[in-house]
Amino acid sequence: MGNESKINSKVNCKICSSKSDFIFDATILNKNPVKYYYCSNCGFLQTEDPYWLEEAYKNPINLSDTGYLQRNFSLSKKLLIPLYLFFNKDAKFLDYAGGYGVFVRLMRDIGFDFYWQDKYTQNLFARGFEYNGNDAIESITTFESFEHFANPIEEVEKMLGISNNIIFTTELLPAPVPKPNDWWYYGLEHGQHISFYSENTLRFIAQKYNLNYYNFNGLYFIIKKKLPGYVKYCSKLKIFGFDKFIRKRLISKTWEDHLKLRNVK
Repeated sequence: MGNESKINSKVNCKICSSKSDFIFDATILNKNPVKYYYCSNCGFLQTEDPYWLEEAYKNPINLSDTGYLQRNFSLSKKLLIPLYLFFNKDAKFLDYAGGYGVFVRLMRDIGFDFYWQDKYTQNLFARGFEYNGNDAIESITTFESFEHFANPIEEVEKMLGISNNIIFTTELLPAPVPKPNDWWYYGLEHGQHISFYSENTLRFIAQKYNLNYYNFNGLYFIIKKKLPGYVKYCSKLKIFGFDKFIRKRLISKTWEDHLKLRNVK
């Protein structure tokens, strides 16, 4: 046991390849003992190799994710202004790891040309708008997925192979690193969260690919383009009704999509 403990005291960080130190044990799915390792170089926290994932993903959307619908509605509103101001609003967008397709449907209803991709979850609400793998994509969105990545850099590179703009959400790792029972986002009850990022981690990833990193009130941007300094004030534009102005200028795709899909079998 002593030798095993020494062997497992450090592992390679999955982000920067520095040595990550064992920081604590936790119990996942009420039965699986799991080691966690923290990288002081880039601020990334990872579990040991996740041997329990097959069991954890019997239901792709975990039972305790009661905020699923609320989150999608909130994000569709939150993303409206930055997408309109800083990206080509008439281009195609991709929701990567898009779950049941709720966000894609909401964004199409607003007027953005969004498409869906997810290897593990059934597309229920955006059927007919699956990504074909060929179309040029202005930006990828991917929400509450980074913490699920067993190999984050591989996933980032897959996304960058589609678009050099990635917009995403995750919960940033607090400092100091919380104990297992002191942070709900470890998701010990469902076992799907295995990668945890600090702001330093996200900056490291952006710099690795010569991209720019922005924190837009909990929406994280790793993107090619440089945004103007006033980006940090965009959320305040809602106070002046700018989101309503944008909605009037966009044409919802709800009816257009209905006409396209009504004869599809």
